[in-house]
Amino acid sequence: MTIKTPIIPQKQTFAKVQAPHEVNQKAICVFAATGFFLDTDTYWKDQVVLPAAAINKLDDNGFLLESKPWFQWYNAPKERPFQEVVEEFSELFKTIVSEQIAERSVILPLSGGLDSRTQAIVLKELQANVQAYSYQFEQGYNETRIAKQVANQCGFSFDAFTIPKGYLWDKIDAMLAMNQGYSDFCSPRQLAILNQLKSYQGVFSLGHWGDVLFDDMGVAEDSTIDEQTQQLIKKIVKRGGLKLAQTLWQAWQLEGNFYDYFYARIQSLLQQIDIPHSANARLRAFKSLYWAPQWTSINLSVFEAAHPITLPYYDDRMCKFICEIPERYLSARQIQIAYIKQKAPDLAKLTWELYHPCNLYNYKRYYTYKGLPGRLQHSLQYRVKRLFGKPTIQRNWELQFLGKDNDNHLQQALFSDEFKTLVPIEVTETTYNGFKSENQLHYAHGVNMLLTLAKWYSKST
Repeated sequence: MTIKTPIIPQKQTFAKVQAPHEVNQKAICVFAATGFFLDTDTYWKDQVVLPAAAINKLDDNGFLLESKPWFQWYNAPKERPFQEVVEEFSELFKTIVSEQIAERSVILPLSGGLDSRTQAIVLKELQANVQAYSYQFEQGYNETRIAKQVANQCGFSFDAFTIPKGYLWDKIDAMLAMNQGYSDFCSPRQLAILNQLKSYQGVFSLGHWGDVLFDDMGVAEDSTIDEQTQQLIKKIVKRGGLKLAQTLWQAWQLEGNFYDYFYARIQSLLQQIDIPHSANARLRAFKSLYWAPQWTSINLSVFEAAHPITLPYYDDRMCKFICEIPERYLSARQIQIAYIKQKAPDLAKLTWELYHPCNLYNYKRYYTYKGLPGRLQHSLQYRVKRLFGKPTIQRNWELQFLGKDNDNHLQQALFSDEFKTLVPIEVTETTYNGFKSENQLHYAHGVNMLLTLAKWYSKST
């Protein structure tokens, strides 16, 4: 059997390899640090994920015999005026979206950012029948306000949802069935409104990965491979992730130390990407090869549980297009910003959430003295709410882990006798007690990952 994987796969495809059927502790340590499995790693030593952009040959029993790349990320910029690039993007984007939706009704998640705004423009241009929606956290920032404005300007139907406290515990087993434990349970907050999403008709048009393809990686183009490795590690390691990974490594008595192992693996994978003269292009390629399939794609399963999905930024043609754009045009989201300004000036005047309250015409003043009043107002509102005991919820784990009822569910999962056979109780206690202290932000990721491991292990044993 031969399986050809896309440049950015939408889902994992597993294969067997000749190895002991044992838990892959080193791979799990990386998972604990970053939130995703690296390269082709899985929970098991005798199982792999088929790599992206490869032609894979498997035998009749599902064992991987051979894997060869059919596409390799490259950097071959074709010099042309910026406006020409914007027009090329516009044409390609419209072609891809038109082919993907194929005159079907469309379900569009909207935010205050750029990716969904570009989709709104092309869907309006295609005269698609669009049901848009957005959501915000209970007691959180009003994320739906900007989304509603986008929908209204485009003439789309729109629903606003609130992600409630403690929804996770009734849905966690369903989430485990969808993502197989290959992502944490707090990231896919759309899980909270899955039943509402099922009531819609049509296909999803999802803007995942546009923010990576159409931006630089924030590194100097002439960075050395060591500098690239260090910068990449900073980008992919979650707060508190290294501490949990190192603690697990020591508890499992693995040889050497985690950081050296992790650093060497990251650098080796970077060196295999043949883009020697552009550090930003190489890091973008790395994220597209390893982060997108093993993290971003995992929770697409929640959308798929409701309706078919389409992803214009995942399209092979879009990936190849990126490889031939001068890097200076990809920095700071220039192409998408120019596209929105030219196609829909009124949408460009709406607030860009990242630079609230600025828009696409004046966002550059956000960090100048002209943007100071807006920043101060936003900070003051946040502090006043916190002073009166109603802090603004910014992260899903705050809704799912804090409070007595949530804590009871969390302890039940983390401190089961079953889980102690995988993760020593001392590791769990240290992480949980750290989270219950004043340092919640530093330990929240660790608790989230231990919960993921606990639920996965309960299903696998």
